[in-house]
Amino acid sequence: MRTSKVMSLEEAIRKSGLKDGMTISFHHHFRGGDKVVNLVVGKLAEMGFKNLHLAASSLSDVHAPLIDHIKNGVITKISTSGLRGELANEISHGLMAEPVVFRSHGGRGSAIASGELHIDVAFLGASSCDELGNASGCPRSENAKSICGSLGYALPDARYADHVVVITDDLVAYPNVPKSISACDVESVVVVDSVGDSSKISSGAIRDSKNPRDILLAQQAAKVIINSGYFKDGFSIQTGTGGASLAAVKFIRESMIEKGIKASFALGGITAHMVKLHEEGLIGRLIDVQSFDKVAAESIARDQMHQEVSSVEYASADHAGSAVHALDIVILSALEVDVNFNVNVLVGSDGIIRGAIGGHPDTAEDSALSIIVCPLLRGRIPCVVPKVTTLITPGKGVDVVVTEYGIAVNPARPEIAERLKEAGLKVVDIHDLAAKASSIIGTPDALPFGDKVVGIVMDRHGKVLDKIYNIVD
Repeated sequence: MRTSKVMSLEEAIRKSGLKDGMTISFHHHFRGGDKVVNLVVGKLAEMGFKNLHLAASSLSDVHAPLIDHIKNGVITKISTSGLRGELANEISHGLMAEPVVFRSHGGRGSAIASGELHIDVAFLGASSCDELGNASGCPRSENAKSICGSLGYALPDARYADHVVVITDDLVAYPNVPKSISACDVESVVVVDSVGDSSKISSGAIRDSKNPRDILLAQQAAKVIINSGYFKDGFSIQTGTGGASLAAVKFIRESMIEKGIKASFALGGITAHMVKLHEEGLIGRLIDVQSFDKVAAESIARDQMHQEVSSVEYASADHAGSAVHALDIVILSALEVDVNFNVNVLVGSDGIIRGAIGGHPDTAEDSALSIIVCPLLRGRIPCVVPKVTTLITPGKGVDVVVTEYGIAVNPARPEIAERLKEAGLKVVDIHDLAAKASSIIGTPDALPFGDKVVGIVMDRHGKVLDKIYNIVD
């Protein structure tokens, strides 16, 4: 006999057995349009919960209301991949007693699967769900209000959490198939007015660019790929979300068509750019851990060759079947790169947390060719520096750094340097790039960091990589 799991949010929380001090989790597939975190934490505050550990796959500008819940003791610990906006600013200035723990997407997946990050109750937003809990990031009815596509970052939570609550704004007839989350993993279903604003899933770091400098960087990155030795029929690729990284795809496309080269798969956060290449027959399959725009979200709903993948299967260092182990080329952006090829993508030049680790260190370490694209300067801020403010991606995993002043190749990859030189590209020493930046703007003043640790950066293998200290105004 079928028994509906649909109930109110308060009933679902009470049924979950949640107690003070436990860990709750969320995903960020709606990005800047997410409404689930604020809704649930607001209800938990209303019900009197305290001392909770919030383990979100990432947090954004929209989550500023968490500031009050931290001040009131509802949330006393956070684990995440990234922070942005006013919440990040407050935490950077020392808002929390305990430091935020930052993990890459692959690192978070591994930590959940191993039990290192134990989740008591997962609250997972879904674009559609039936009364038993079969849930998807794709809408199923004419009355659907939201779409986010892949639920890759929610899948480990659904599988390993002690109790799972699916929150949806589209309750559909059983069975909701194809499904991302199985009813077997779900205890409660909550129907709300809206789980997210789909128009904002491409907000934040994801951007197309018409900036001439970004276009130049994209052209140079494409030339690096084409002449690297890895640009051949059947190669695989992932791109970051920065303007130059996305634009590079357009230039690679031209060469693929010209040379008759096709990619076997594209990986990671999938964008409309990748969907276009796939639909043109230039990319065989799309392996999607997060749909980065509505075009990608709609594609995954209709195309069997566009497949959802969990963050564990995407980028875990501990699982031999993780897709990153088969990745040939990745194009990534950076806030800073230092002379040892270490990369910072999390802490800004002002010492404020303003980004996310994402899959940066996962893909850089495991890909055959990792390319960092960044300008030498952003305004009056150097991007190639003697030492990064915060270490996120160790230099041993970075092969090439592309700037408008030249291309630096990690000394550990001399064969790449030789191929690029033979192609007529300007290969320079990374120390010279740092010196060039310094000669243009001088040496920036040291940041006014305090002595309070506000963030701990974990590497993808579960060890402490760096610490972030509070910024003092």
